[in-house]
Amino acid sequence: MFRKSLAAAAIAAAAVVPLTATPAGATEAGAAVVTLTYSVTGAPSFVNQIATSASHWNSSVTNVKLQRVSSGANFSYREGNDPRGSYASTNGHGSGYIFIDYTQVRQYDVIRVITHETGHVLGLPDHYSGPCSELMSGGGPGTSCTNSYPNSTERARVNSLWANGFTAGGEQRTVVEPQVFQH
Repeated sequence: MFRKSLAAAAIAAAAVVPLTATPAGATEAGAAVVTLTYSVTGAPSFVNQIATSASHWNSSVTNVKLQRVSSGANFSYREGNDPRGSYASTNGHGSGYIFIDYTQVRQYDVIRVITHETGHVLGLPDHYSGPCSELMSGGGPGTSCTNSYPNSTERARVNSLWANGFTAGGEQRTVVEPQVFQH
């Protein structure tokens, strides 16, 4: 079973980028779409998988879009080995970073892990006991689960969270995904 640890995370001032909303169109309700930018420079081994994850979110939600940039990103991806596994260090509203653990993504579907962690940056919490069809259930359904798309409830929640663009996010926190991806 997953252990989830929320702790205040210190992010170096150089890594914190002011959040800016970029109107990229309008949704059916008339709200401007927020463009949330990300950097992959810290995760060169996963560039294609991160792009796939971003495309899954972009095709699933309407109030926020993810766009890769080379500098000035709202959040970033990093890779390496961590005994805690993959995790997101985020305020849940567009800033922070996602750490992709090598061991964990050899055990679980890499696209699911990345898309799940990106869900935390977009504001979604873990729901360990959910079924495979629920992205934020993470590894709870087991290593055979490869669904990497948010379900209708998760899509609606992200659209709701981003309906007013960048609003005051919560405290920076770290959502830890241990070696065994079970959320």
